[in-house]
Amino acid sequence: MMNNLTPLEPKADKATVRRHNLSLVLRAVHDAGEATRAGVATHVGLTRAAVSSLVEQLLEYGFVSEWGKTSSGQAGRPGTVLKVSRSGPAGLGVEVNIDYIAVCVVDLAGTDRVRLVEHVDNRGVQPSEALARAARLAARALGSAAEQDLAPAGAHIALPGLVTGGTVRQAPNLGWQRVAVEGLFAQALLALRPAHRPLPVSSDNEANAAALAELWFGAGTEGVRSFLYLTGEIGIGGALVLGGELLRGAHGFAGEIGHMVVDPEGPLCRCGAHGCLEQYAGQAALLTAAGIDADAGGAQGVAELGRRARRGEPSALSAIERAGRQLGVVVSGAVNLFDPEAVMLGGVYRELMDWLAPAVDRELARRVVSGLWSEDGKRLRAASSLGDAARGAAGVIVREVLADPAAYAERDAG
Repeated sequence: MMNNLTPLEPKADKATVRRHNLSLVLRAVHDAGEATRAGVATHVGLTRAAVSSLVEQLLEYGFVSEWGKTSSGQAGRPGTVLKVSRSGPAGLGVEVNIDYIAVCVVDLAGTDRVRLVEHVDNRGVQPSEALARAARLAARALGSAAEQDLAPAGAHIALPGLVTGGTVRQAPNLGWQRVAVEGLFAQALLALRPAHRPLPVSSDNEANAAALAELWFGAGTEGVRSFLYLTGEIGIGGALVLGGELLRGAHGFAGEIGHMVVDPEGPLCRCGAHGCLEQYAGQAALLTAAGIDADAGGAQGVAELGRRARRGEPSALSAIERAGRQLGVVVSGAVNLFDPEAVMLGGVYRELMDWLAPAVDRELARRVVSGLWSEDGKRLRAASSLGDAARGAAGVIVREVLADPAAYAERDAG
């Protein structure tokens, strides 16, 4: 008796096969940057006639554009260059964080076309109001996108907390519990744009979105398919990418490294536990240890910490070194468990990398059991400046369009 077998998929009909091949061709053009029909046919293993038919459909949908002729250096007529279109479908990414809201529109090529940031304190604010703020910023971004002939296929929201099924289960630093973020955001956006078709809305943890931005757009991960990503803001977010795929865990909550316990007898964390990493290496802990007002600090406080570190002030250097030690202790445990190729430091940590990295590296070299960390000093890296949650969130929508362009075209036609 055979148990636990994967259910068999129904046999694919011609329409399903064509739908799959349409995505295959679009992704081939996207990944190459530019390609000819003949080049795509060789890459995906379809006949030139089949690829030409699929390309005509993609041209009709507005997913690809023709950009003149090119010569392959081989006998025969030069081919027409194909590129993904700079107009038409796009992704809208929204990040609601503790002290700012960011919105980004990314086109099919992965180019950042609109970016808006509003520095605002969302702590103690009703979730509906914070999401209304995000909707207002998103509406402005959609207006700018429309001026560039871009039409986002959906909105993806990134938030600092446990996110699943369209709901923030818990966001300690925002004070949110069981908030239906997708519904609230969609309602607020529709109220601002009543004449427009409602956008599909999805959501995820902000560290996950930032890690995906690093994977898809970041220069620091070139050739790296497995890495641990840490983003230091007021809270500490973490995400693990293995083999080019985000590790989500059984309930979608993997990567909560900021709430790993450094000292069970340590200070009380907003999550309800004692001695979490966030209490030693989060933004508030860093600024307080350096004698900077953490409540009034934010981005300005981090910039001030950097200035003091450059001047060599002992309190600033000591605060960063202490945070680096605790980061190194916790991260080494994750490295021993998952064996990533690299550890990427984003957010506040990227800004403080010059002073933070030596302490982190020392702990990793001391604690990673394989010894490989000591042999390769390039495994601890600063995240790319493009590696941010709003851009990663927009990239999620773009990837959905690339995976099934026919679905988007059908929805748009309807």
